[in-house]
Amino acid sequence: MAASAGDESPDLTTPDGDHRAALGLRLRQFRQFRHLSLSQLAQHSGTSSSFLSQLERGKTSASISSLRRIAPVLGVSLADLFDEGADMPMQVLKRADRPSVETEPGTRKYLLTSRPLRHLEVYAGDFDPGTSTGPEKYTHGDSQELLVVVAGTVTVEVGESSYPMSAGDSIEYSSAVPHRLEASGPEIAEVLWIVSPPTEE
Repeated sequence: MAASAGDESPDLTTPDGDHRAALGLRLRQFRQFRHLSLSQLAQHSGTSSSFLSQLERGKTSASISSLRRIAPVLGVSLADLFDEGADMPMQVLKRADRPSVETEPGTRKYLLTSRPLRHLEVYAGDFDPGTSTGPEKYTHGDSQELLVVVAGTVTVEVGESSYPMSAGDSIEYSSAVPHRLEASGPEIAEVLWIVSPPTEE
């Protein structure tokens, strides 16, 4: 995506070369901390890779509006971009703030990893007794998937096999193999899915 005309605006950030270099260094540190490429940051912030490259090298300035688009993708505030003493941010996700994913009735699924997804995605799921991921097995991408039972009991079907599992059990399989989960006990079942690389199902 091409940078908008308002991306470069030397009047809105300090034009001094030292300050531009410091801002560029902070941007690169935050981006690398999030394991984002220039193209990924550009895509999610509505800027361009070439503009971001120049910005990180202190070769250009940026408008406040473009920095306001960049900062959330990096998981920081606008002020953090200019605070050379600030530590690298750690994202804390409270249980009540988990973003939910549409699921079958009686089930709840939450994304625990922040977008844009990078090396892995992690989901938490709650299943009322007798509920499931759906009547049919499903696939998504071709990734390594690890399912961990946190509480309750479930039956996991992978291919033609079924596996009864309880709290503390885990199973690993390819997300390209048809699979399905059903809560098989009298209590709510809680599970975690850890998928690498992300499939963004």
